[in-house]
Amino acid sequence: MNIELNPEPTIEQTRLNMIAQQIRTWYVLDDEVLGLLYQIHREEFVPSAYRHAAFVDMEIPLGHGQVMLAPKMEARILQELHIKKTDKILEIGTGTGYMTALLGQLGAHVYSVEIMPEFKNMAEVNLKAHNITNTTLELGDAAHGWSKHEPYDVIVLTASTPVLPDNFKNSLNTGGRLFAIVGEDPVMDAELITCVAPGEFSVAKMFETSTPALINAAQASRFTF
Repeated sequence: MNIELNPEPTIEQTRLNMIAQQIRTWYVLDDEVLGLLYQIHREEFVPSAYRHAAFVDMEIPLGHGQVMLAPKMEARILQELHIKKTDKILEIGTGTGYMTALLGQLGAHVYSVEIMPEFKNMAEVNLKAHNITNTTLELGDAAHGWSKHEPYDVIVLTASTPVLPDNFKNSLNTGGRLFAIVGEDPVMDAELITCVAPGEFSVAKMFETSTPALINAAQASRFTF
């Protein structure tokens, strides 16, 4: 008797499963964002040691205490920012360049700042391999802001910060949006901050989460008695 074994799922089937089971169920339903996840292949940006986990609902370690955000988080950020083709974008923490690539496909230009030279080098290779040219990668410490190209229409912090420096909000155009994960364990809030008028901001708390902090992130004041 012949026993028919179930074949291993193809990489495209695994990608489809990730989008259906992780991302759609996390309220990401925007067709443009979902289409990008098919177009920009996440596994090609994941460090080779973790490529097997490219579609798993987990943060992928990059070294130096930093991580690649989980797929559903990346997709949710993109959806909530409502990026337009005319938007000038600042990304804090380039990592592997995957989020940079996604932002670049949605907006006009991405300025991405990375503090670790090895991450910047890796991202440059990845972006070049995918022919993504509307990005400028810069080496520096932007944990407290990056005014070099301000004002921005969109700002994304790809790691958390215990306190969000005002510099980020003040770098937004009117109508600009800022995504940040603010707080410390055990509770951090994913926040969407919108500049509604010069010097005026609305803050929407989207969900609770926990992720490593930016290197040299701003710290909350500690009172001693």
